[in-house]
Amino acid sequence: MKQEFMKKIVESHAGEVEFHQAVSELVASVMPYIKKNPKYLKANILERIVEPERVIIFRVPWVDDQGRVQVNRGYRVQMNSAIGPYKGGLRFHPSVNLSILKFLAFEQVFKNSLTTLALGGGKGGANFDPKGKSDNEIMRFCQSFMTELQRHIGPDIDIPAGDIGVGAREIGFLYGQYKRLRNEFTGVLTGKGVNWGGSLIRPEATGYGCVYFVQEMLKTKGDSLEGKVCAVSGSGNVAQHTAAKLIQLGAKVVSLSDSSGCVYDPDSFCQEKLTFVKKLKNIKRGRIREYADKYKCKYFDCRRPWNFKCDIAFPSATQNEINATDAKNLIKNGCICVGEGANMPCTPEAVKIFLKAKILYGPGKAANAGGVSVSGLEMAQNSQRLSWDSQEVDAKLKQIMAKIHNQCLCYGKEKGFINYLKGANIAGFVKVADAMLDQGVV
Repeated sequence: MKQEFMKKIVESHAGEVEFHQAVSELVASVMPYIKKNPKYLKANILERIVEPERVIIFRVPWVDDQGRVQVNRGYRVQMNSAIGPYKGGLRFHPSVNLSILKFLAFEQVFKNSLTTLALGGGKGGANFDPKGKSDNEIMRFCQSFMTELQRHIGPDIDIPAGDIGVGAREIGFLYGQYKRLRNEFTGVLTGKGVNWGGSLIRPEATGYGCVYFVQEMLKTKGDSLEGKVCAVSGSGNVAQHTAAKLIQLGAKVVSLSDSSGCVYDPDSFCQEKLTFVKKLKNIKRGRIREYADKYKCKYFDCRRPWNFKCDIAFPSATQNEINATDAKNLIKNGCICVGEGANMPCTPEAVKIFLKAKILYGPGKAANAGGVSVSGLEMAQNSQRLSWDSQEVDAKLKQIMAKIHNQCLCYGKEKGFINYLKGANIAGFVKVADAMLDQGVV
């Protein structure tokens, strides 16, 4: 049944390999559940849930600092709104294409479902590279991008956020253009500046949330993060705040990386070293190699940090960064837990190896749901015209991550093992599918 279904998906979404991968992972978990619950079969829910409600593709013309006209392609995939308005980030990166955004939007549907908040799923972005661009070039691009996107979004329709290549600077430019064109001040974007409608803890939320989820997983084994050696990939927003929270909780962070390579610091990162990384990546926009030069530790060109001894791995960079070889190396080197800070950072082969070894494996749709959770809290604050302090937001984030973990337990318990992948997929699916049943064939 799964093979027949996936054959149709591959034919009808030709060439979209990332999307095929995301659908295949979900179908493997939920197909047995659907067979036991024929109401979903009768309503053809699975066929409907994999099809986006709407896909918007548009050109984005802009003028660079030399006066030359440039053209990029913009997208917004509005995947599913059964339980709330579309919610999901915008990604500006040369790799952006329809397949990647459909996979991210599909994952976002079930991630948002797990948060317990009333949020549908969507994703968008452009094949624009912010690296090497001036602030004025980025502003002109963002203004052109939003000139088209503003037709399709709104606080009760679709609420984009940031993602790779879209940080506080880009959100500011995007929001300014939206406000200018629509003449309204609403909570249409999340990740806004704190002094104009943003939420405290939002930048930290994905990293913090992933660590909180891993804490919950370790509790099932009577264990904690104290003293654990942690390998973290990436050096952007998610990796930085994952490392910060791990250090705060007594863990030992030994690696960070970027697209050029990785650093291994056996003495562990500390808050002072992490401050250097934040300045390096957020202000100077330099390479992680400079960390190794400053702190006299090892740098590995064009490599990822999965060959080092560690107790816990936090893939926090991008999709498919851990392959089967990496997974085997992690298991061989004593890894007992993986918490996905990025979206789908492990290949299907790697996931199979983790599940077969029965280590604690937290899939991204559960483990990295902290970002969208605090985005939802930002929306709530905007609606009430309130601003909560950081302690209140952080406490709510912890509660949400614990609730996500509990939902995974409901559907993921197996004999002597918790299959968090199956638990997250089924729990996320059931909430969305039941809402679709309630709302009829739409």
